[in-house]
Amino acid sequence: MRVHLSDRFHEAADEWAEERVMTEEAALESKAEQALLEIEHLVTNSTEVEFELDDGHLVYDPSDGLYAFLSEQAEDAGIDPETVLSMYVDLFAGAFLSDDTKTPEDDTGATAEFDPNPDFDA
Repeated sequence: MRVHLSDRFHEAADEWAEERVMTEEAALESKAEQALLEIEHLVTNSTEVEFELDDGHLVYDPSDGLYAFLSEQAEDAGIDPETVLSMYVDLFAGAFLSDDTKTPEDDTGATAEFDPNPDFDA
């Protein structure tokens, strides 16, 4: 499968490069690997992926289980499996960025506190 890497994906890779002080190419590769690992692991429990980056595209041969999953979703949506994979890759582009650790409480200015024993009165 050959999918186009979106502007959102490139922005996430740029942020990753800046946070990790790495080249843009290394960050693109790292973000692509993270996205594919997340997708494959969620669908097939796989922990390894092999892919190529080629002129703004991700070239990937999904496992049989992932291909079946993508094909089923593509058929339901009336689109091709590559488009479904592209959407998932784009979805996971922001994973593991520092903004990914924000909670809704962070955005409202409130703080969340953890009470390990909510029923225990000291």
